[in-house]
Amino acid sequence: MTADSAVDTDVERWVAGSPSPTGDPATDAAALRRHLDRGEELLAALGPAPDRSPDQRRVADAVHRASRWSRAGFLRANATAVYDELTDHRTLHLRLDELVARAAELVPGLVPGPEQLAEELRFPQAHKEGREIDQAVFFSELLRLPDVGAHLLDAMRRPTPRALGLLAEFGRVDELDLGTVRVLRHDGVAHLTIHNEHCLNAEDNALVEDLETAVDLVLLDDDVRVGTLRGSEMTHPRYRGRRVFSAGINLKHLHQGRISYVDFLLRRELGFINKLKRGLVLEDSPLTWPRRTAEKPWVAAVDTFAIGGGMQLLMVFDKVVAGADAFFSLPAAQEGIVPGAGNLRIGELTGGRLARQVILGGRTIRAGEPEARFVCDEVVEPDQVGAALERGARALDNAAVVANRRMLNLADESADRFREYMADFALAQGLRLYSQDVIAKVGRSWSGEGTR
Repeated sequence: MTADSAVDTDVERWVAGSPSPTGDPATDAAALRRHLDRGEELLAALGPAPDRSPDQRRVADAVHRASRWSRAGFLRANATAVYDELTDHRTLHLRLDELVARAAELVPGLVPGPEQLAEELRFPQAHKEGREIDQAVFFSELLRLPDVGAHLLDAMRRPTPRALGLLAEFGRVDELDLGTVRVLRHDGVAHLTIHNEHCLNAEDNALVEDLETAVDLVLLDDDVRVGTLRGSEMTHPRYRGRRVFSAGINLKHLHQGRISYVDFLLRRELGFINKLKRGLVLEDSPLTWPRRTAEKPWVAAVDTFAIGGGMQLLMVFDKVVAGADAFFSLPAAQEGIVPGAGNLRIGELTGGRLARQVILGGRTIRAGEPEARFVCDEVVEPDQVGAALERGARALDNAAVVANRRMLNLADESADRFREYMADFALAQGLRLYSQDVIAKVGRSWSGEGTR
């Protein structure tokens, strides 16, 4: 018997002994931990992930698949009890990173602990073990449960501690530089400008953090009635002096293993984008009755292009203006990933056939095409985008707009429909993030300081 066949036999025996959940959280957690500990021993015997042979990678994949199946089974039987324990019977409103940190302590092995995550950060995407997929299993199962998922979504719509800490300063100075986003308040309108110039305003972990902080500040500030978003002027040689809305996900960071599943891919959907669409959830009190949300209209201005995540963002804005030379695309299928909630929303805007052409076929829509009317509301000469943005903001500066945009949002995308979509998305995107075709594609795509 060869060493490889012996390993295969050990794995087969281990898989055959996968625990069957009983519905008792303590019993099931103990059985899961014993099973996963043995799985980790089998992985360790294969050596470090970057050094494994093709056969060893095949065995490692089998171990991970069986481990994730066991985690999912445990959660199907115990997710409500686990979530209630983590949140002190839903009296705590924990964000994604807080939940997985607590879960790693409560049920060891259910999600990666801090040491495992730190080890993963040492490697580029192609050489990681793929521990974040375990987080994807965790969140997918939580979001499948209507009551648990609704509580988690509400927790992610609350203001971040960073925004609450900056609110008083923003009230005094009218302008804040958050790093990759600058916020300027003028005459009831808050202007958000993306400043990630080194990568054509592509999205990365830092930008997601700054955008959520900025959106929170706009929604919390009583002196702001409308918010806007636009890209800054570029320093990139190809676009120097021109504004760019967004180049989508930073493929260079993805290749390097610097795009976080929790802090980027899931947070952007459940955090600032959901807040743009549905507003903040506030504390329940007489001061917030009859609505516990802070919602405001938003206008986006697209200069040059809105690619990938940039085009996704446009789908939650109340008005979009674009320069006549701009274009829009969602190349996620070509890159191998899922374009956030774009699949959920684009059909409502464009119709099913055009949605498939854009997402599955990679079709680019140019501002001058008739189909652009499904993506943007107004097309102007490139040097008139700023003025059109200002007009759009003034047109939405109306108290009745807030109530009506909320009713429109309820009609085209209920909170429960969004939750159900995100339950599937959470796992699908986690798996895509570590798929070999994605790793190969992003390795070929990035170059220099750009993203594509």
